[in-house]
Amino acid sequence: MKRYIKKFLIYLLASLAVFVAIALFYIYIPKTLETFDNRLRDYMFVLRGEVPNSNSVVIIDIDDKSLKNVGQWPWSRDTVSEMLINLTNAGVGIIGFDVVFAEEDRTNPVKFIEKYNIKTDKEIPDYDRLFAYTISQTPTVLGYQFQLTKDDFIENRAPDIPAIFIEKNLNEHNSEMIVKAYGTILNTPLIQENGYTSGFFNNIPDESGVIRSVPLVIKYEDQIYPSLALEIVRLASQANRVTVNYNDIGVTDIKVADYTIPTDRYGRILVNYRGDKKNFKYISAIDILNNTFDPKDIEGAIALIGTSAAGLLDLRATPFNSVYPGVEVHANVIDNILTQEYISKPAWVDGLNLVHILALSILTVFIFAYVPLYGAVSAILAILAADNYILYKTLFEDGLILNIFFPLVTIVLASIVSLIINYFIEEKQTQAIKNKFASKVSQEVMESLLKDPDSNTFAATTREVTVFFSDVRNFTNISESMPNANVLIEFLNEYMDPMTEIVIEEHGTVDKFIGDAIMAYWNAPGDVPDHADRAVIATMRQLYKVKELNEVVKKDERFQDTIKMCKEKGIPPLDIGIGLNTGEAVVGEMGSSRRSDYTIIGDPVNLGARLESLCKYYGSKCNISDFTKSQLEGKYIYRFLDKVTVKGQSHPVQIWQIVDYDNDGSGEKLYDVTRQRLDEEIATYHKAVDLYQNSSFKEALEIFKELDEREDKTNIKIYKIYIERCEHYIEEPPEDFDGVFRWTTKG
Repeated sequence: MKRYIKKFLIYLLASLAVFVAIALFYIYIPKTLETFDNRLRDYMFVLRGEVPNSNSVVIIDIDDKSLKNVGQWPWSRDTVSEMLINLTNAGVGIIGFDVVFAEEDRTNPVKFIEKYNIKTDKEIPDYDRLFAYTISQTPTVLGYQFQLTKDDFIENRAPDIPAIFIEKNLNEHNSEMIVKAYGTILNTPLIQENGYTSGFFNNIPDESGVIRSVPLVIKYEDQIYPSLALEIVRLASQANRVTVNYNDIGVTDIKVADYTIPTDRYGRILVNYRGDKKNFKYISAIDILNNTFDPKDIEGAIALIGTSAAGLLDLRATPFNSVYPGVEVHANVIDNILTQEYISKPAWVDGLNLVHILALSILTVFIFAYVPLYGAVSAILAILAADNYILYKTLFEDGLILNIFFPLVTIVLASIVSLIINYFIEEKQTQAIKNKFASKVSQEVMESLLKDPDSNTFAATTREVTVFFSDVRNFTNISESMPNANVLIEFLNEYMDPMTEIVIEEHGTVDKFIGDAIMAYWNAPGDVPDHADRAVIATMRQLYKVKELNEVVKKDERFQDTIKMCKEKGIPPLDIGIGLNTGEAVVGEMGSSRRSDYTIIGDPVNLGARLESLCKYYGSKCNISDFTKSQLEGKYIYRFLDKVTVKGQSHPVQIWQIVDYDNDGSGEKLYDVTRQRLDEEIATYHKAVDLYQNSSFKEALEIFKELDEREDKTNIKIYKIYIERCEHYIEEPPEDFDGVFRWTTKG
């Protein structure tokens, strides 16, 4: 009997120890692990799939089709006015703008007349006033943004909201919980003053970059302001007051008319997404302008005007999709409120989560204590499935968010404790090494650790490395032309195998494959004294290999559809761009406790990636930085491309193109021109660049045009780039020109 009692007590203490450990993590560092819990819940959303919405919201989409027909955004205000008029005539209930008109219309004829002092007796239309009048005559809710950081420029105008906001149970402990704004980005005064009301459309992603919650209210200068979605609901319900209810730790809910909206403590609604993008009715803006839509889709509906066009940068990450129109997030929020189908996380959920963890800990430990191993494993899997099913049902039927990650960790940890306490102590060194290798891909890292298992091979350190990025051009077109996925993989393998071999033969380490892209580096983990030259040699070998592969691919029956497509588009089957950079980076083992890798991070890595992406812009096959060029001892033909500051960095960097080996014209060539012709072209080009750098734009322009007109030129883009810049600077002479081109995008 004592033996059974002792066993019972041992396993009871073990289960309590697991519970205490998990509970401490849950209580004291929930934010650190919240991302994992959110990801698991995202899978539940994906598993649930799409659910019907209320059909109360339609989205007027400024899509690529509209941009192609009307022109680039922003459109002239008379065009937008026409869209509002057509919607109103169709019987729309409310129109909401997920855009802000912060500047006056640049196409306004009145502005044009004033600018050029043109005298005329004709009545000239004022597009801004027309738009403002149209807004005043239509059921339009304007959109605007709050500035949530203390930027250098902050606008202090505040919108007027025709409603009363009441804060109940507000005290010094909970008064700072609502998101605070430091400034506004409003519509122009003329437009803002003619709108009946407005709402902000700020979407704030969580730490993982996904929008799972949306602020319904934001506090600015001690006043409460509603979101676009909340203000539309208030207007639709004809309510003149909004009540924000607090408890001791923050906001509990927001009440508008008959709607009581549960929120988190910060006044954010947790979005119960109805499904993937395009779950709501989308109508192209051009169809509204052309009156080619069905008025039944509009009548009495809430119409949100926004965009799904990638170029307008209003795409967000959600549990369903990493490229999700921001306007549809607002549509989901409105639909959640109208249908009252919420998901929420009330304060008392924390206590329920701890009880849940305790129950799972005890149950798991005692199953392994009293059930044979094969039966215990089956039982645990059944418990795991049942537990997640209950969590799934609780989420979507009761709208209650319970923690998913910590119960999962509890089952795993309790299983390990119950099965083998001394597993990691008694595991042999060889097994430990194998486990470590399971997350590694570098052959050199493996060999280094096998030679000396006690070394600090994986420890993070700072080393000078040369980093390499390559990418296949036109890969989207290539993949679409493939008959099936297997042929596409075969095509990629034809390319990847020799490229990888070249890197390894030149003593490089392949870090990772990113789709059709390759990342590699030199001088880590082992020393490679001539790492810059090795990287360049590998690059040139790859470029020559690509020429060879193109001839092989053209004869391969598997890829004939791709060859045909490439001929039609005038592109080679295989074409790559490569970026190289040298500098000090952090090298070592990085990742999580479950999955890690030996890799490199730092500014030199980021710059290397930028250089590769800029190959498309400059029309080059290999871009290197001046940091790499300064270390090269081999003979190569260089072309200076540009002096730039890339996004995320402030110091100028010289970008050079390696055109070819400097082999005095003997042997194979990358470009089908003589060495004399190539030297002449580059020398003339560098002369023009010197003139450009010294602000002699007219003289430089003449030379660049001459180079661009040659049929046998070896770069079809760089001359056009400088022609465009020279023409711009001739027309608008710069002040204090330093020859540096400043990138504001990643290229």
